[in-house]
Amino acid sequence: MTDAWDPQQYERFRGEREQPFWDLATLVRRRGGRVADLGCGTGRLTVELHRALQARDTIGIDCSPAMLERATGLHAQDVRFERADISTWTPGTAFDVVFSNAALQWLPDHDALLTRIGAWVAPGGELAVQMPANFDHPSHIAAAEVAGEEPFAAAMGGYVREVSVLSPERYAELLHALGFVEQHVRMQVYAHVLDSTDSVVEWVRGTLLTDYEARMPAGLYAEFVRRYGERLRDMVGEQRPYLYPFKRILMWGRAPG
Repeated sequence: MTDAWDPQQYERFRGEREQPFWDLATLVRRRGGRVADLGCGTGRLTVELHRALQARDTIGIDCSPAMLERATGLHAQDVRFERADISTWTPGTAFDVVFSNAALQWLPDHDALLTRIGAWVAPGGELAVQMPANFDHPSHIAAAEVAGEEPFAAAMGGYVREVSVLSPERYAELLHALGFVEQHVRMQVYAHVLDSTDSVVEWVRGTLLTDYEARMPAGLYAEFVRRYGERLRDMVGEQRPYLYPFKRILMWGRAPG
């Protein structure tokens, strides 16, 4: 499977994508400690997080070579980046803050996942996670429907994208079960006013559709995007401007100690 992440495409809506990051960062109280940023992408926000938390040292983890290529151009003292898969990465030490913005939704089995990464939080440390939860919106439904059509389904070997994000109340239960003594979990709707319905296509090309792009030839993927846009317009119509309501889960917990 190829690396379909395109930093330039992802950052077309940089302002809209950054607001949840800052909303999550404001939940973090700890200052001056060791920080892990899981799914750091281009690393630019990792550096911002390092500064905002006045961290002693920060590591950014991501599995995309294209994204990390941007990160290698950043020269921030006490910030480093490592190419690794969050689902298999094992740090050598605990962190005062384990932070993840818009990354864990790509990984399965969140009960087990939260147990793993929760164990990386040092006594008295904090876990902060933000994930999209917009899988019931036409923008996501249309992608799943088109992926089930031919010739796309055959090209991907019958691959079906599974939604792993749980309900906010389930994450509250998980944080409690894992021993976090304080927590904040909420669902938040970000109302993005885009130029048109077609702008949604460009939005998801930078995120959701990369999962399909990585699994099919370039020519066929171009047809997939065309068919996706057609299906999306069938569902929501031609709107200028287009209000794109985007749900996200933000959660924070403090470990005892």
